[in-house]
Amino acid sequence: MEQFLIIAAAHFLALLSPGPDFFLVARTSLATSWRVASGACLGIALANGVFIVAAFTGVSVLQPHSTLFIVLQLAGCAYLLYLGWLFIRHAGASTLEVAPQGSPVPSPAATTWLGAAGMGVVSGILNPKNALFYASLAAMLSGPQASPGWKLAYGLWMFGVVLAWDLLVAVVIGNRHVRRRFARALPWLERATGAMLVLLALGVIAVMALG
Repeated sequence: MEQFLIIAAAHFLALLSPGPDFFLVARTSLATSWRVASGACLGIALANGVFIVAAFTGVSVLQPHSTLFIVLQLAGCAYLLYLGWLFIRHAGASTLEVAPQGSPVPSPAATTWLGAAGMGVVSGILNPKNALFYASLAAMLSGPQASPGWKLAYGLWMFGVVLAWDLLVAVVIGNRHVRRRFARALPWLERATGAMLVLLALGVIAVMALG
């Protein structure tokens, strides 16, 4: 149980650190509604599920320094650069009002539930931190907790926590009162978010080059 609490705590603390998935959920909820953003939440959770299964079943092609892992990291960095550019370009374009059905909202995030879900899957899969993070957590398993049953329990727990946390973010940020508070700050928040995503991508590329 102690090992479970340590790994579960490490996983949850990592979720508290804002990354591209967090910003995608927050921006989608602000630009549309938390219901649309829930699609992004599910997509992100499913993408995390892919890495959880790969890490806990010992898929060697997703281990650090493997060819597929490096390609995935480079693709993730390219995606972060693209997403950051979109956030900066569309800064201030949203009115923070829920758009009527069928009305376009200029935003880097998708404005339909299925579109948001697709963006969530892409964001989660191309997040360069996910593969390494779950591989590291899987490497911490030892003794009886390395059994298939425990791995299934860990996987279900992590999938559920990712989904629950992202849904909480979507609901809180999608609240009307929160919208009003963000109304004036949103353009600057979007620019800062875009800059952070670009810097994150460049940082990962720099680490890869030095490694």
